[in-house]
Amino acid sequence: MKKYIIPLLLVVLLISCNSQNPTSDFRGTNTTINSFSKNYKPFQFENDQRVQLIEKVTLEIQKSIENHADSKKIPGFAYGIVVDDNLILAKAKGLINIDNQLPATIKSSFRIASMTKSFTAMAILKLRDEGKLRLDDPVANYIPEMANLEYLTSDSPKVTIENLLTMTAGFPEDNPWGDRQLEETDKMLIDLIKDGLSFSNVSSFRYEYSNTGYALLGKIISRITGISYQDYIQEHILLPLGMKNTYWEYTNIPENQFVLGYRWDEEDKQLKKEPILHDGSYAAMGGLITSIDDFSKYVSFHLSAWPARSDEDNGPIKRSTLREMHNPQYPFLVAKAKDYNNDPCAYTIGYGYGLGISKDCHRITKVKHSGALPGYASNYVFYPDYGVGIMAFGNLTYTSPLPTKEIEKLLFETAKIQPRILPVSDILKKRQKQIVELIQHWDQTLATDILAENFFLDASKENRESKTKDIFKKAGVIIKIHEIRPRNQLRGSFDIQTEKGIISVFFTLTPEKNPKVQRLDLKFESIE
Repeated sequence: MKKYIIPLLLVVLLISCNSQNPTSDFRGTNTTINSFSKNYKPFQFENDQRVQLIEKVTLEIQKSIENHADSKKIPGFAYGIVVDDNLILAKAKGLINIDNQLPATIKSSFRIASMTKSFTAMAILKLRDEGKLRLDDPVANYIPEMANLEYLTSDSPKVTIENLLTMTAGFPEDNPWGDRQLEETDKMLIDLIKDGLSFSNVSSFRYEYSNTGYALLGKIISRITGISYQDYIQEHILLPLGMKNTYWEYTNIPENQFVLGYRWDEEDKQLKKEPILHDGSYAAMGGLITSIDDFSKYVSFHLSAWPARSDEDNGPIKRSTLREMHNPQYPFLVAKAKDYNNDPCAYTIGYGYGLGISKDCHRITKVKHSGALPGYASNYVFYPDYGVGIMAFGNLTYTSPLPTKEIEKLLFETAKIQPRILPVSDILKKRQKQIVELIQHWDQTLATDILAENFFLDASKENRESKTKDIFKKAGVIIKIHEIRPRNQLRGSFDIQTEKGIISVFFTLTPEKNPKVQRLDLKFESIE
């Protein structure tokens, strides 16, 4: 039998290797490069002048941020604006140490608190893409102490990794208690779980902010990788992005660089130092310490995810995974909100993976997060469609240093920066030309070539011809065919200018390899 042992082992080994499927990203897709279109044209800026336009309002932006910080009595603060991968504005003002009169700089190290959460989410998604976990895995698979939780109901789903990412585990909102747990030990975190966690909601039911959930994600990362959460983030995210001056433990920061935190004592009417917390088991929820100079690289990385395209993809995580982070989960409507002009402007908002995402009535998408710990408050927001990000850090307890609405007014109304636009696809251009010819003559050969099988079933040929002739009878001679306004690769609209008005044309194409016209709407508006 011995002569068969080696061949048998080889067969078992080969089967084992193949069963691992190293290209699987555990989303049911494949991480090998897809077959992709050579003709696709990504969203792009037209006559891009974003930097020049922002520079024209730089002084107003500086004044807005500095006046806001002064009015809030923030001792020291730093802020910056990123356009794509360039930090085009970086300033600091005030003091990071009142006793020693140390001035704030763009290299000063501020605690950014909950802005850490997106780093944690990024690490989890990186491990997911590498096939080391699934988002729908029960957390108890990695933290067995979670297996004995007492849920609110018998039909409560088990808490999963995705629940922790999206704040839908059912844990209660734990500010400000969670802030004070930052430097606790791993033993404290595990003992907390062993003793039993309380639920405020049924799991997988609704969003509720949880610092503890993100602390658990940090524990999952360390147990999967075999190194500390902090070391994993340092090695796999911070250093690949060139963030060499970002820290976890404040005692490791060069002298005169760490920003001391303060609170305003209303009773004594003066600033007082907050106790400094060390690094600990809750680091994954809010432990990072960084500078405007360093953090700008992180914001640029997020901006680099947009638009989807076929360029080389060599970041710490894939562009598609970054865009996944920017997708809101469990979104809801804020109906009575107001915009930067104080006008009614409803918006939707939801929590993605370590980030908040909203879209307002002006169709401006924002991806953002704030951070707050005793002695510190910070904010950042970036606008994917515009390739612009803003960030500000301050050293006063729970006091935001960023007047977001004022800055948005300067960017979008005063400077009038413009978003990327979608170029017209080749197939839309081709079909536009053919549609213009078709609606004038209704040539049977052309109709057969470009119209989908449903077209004359939805409305008869006779009916369509009759309506089109009536429109042209009212409209008169064609003067100009305007360019298409694309909605995507296979849908768009355009105007036909005539001697008596405008014919508005909308059309949409089928999903076939050779896309055909499945819907065509014409509407005439007279100018007489």
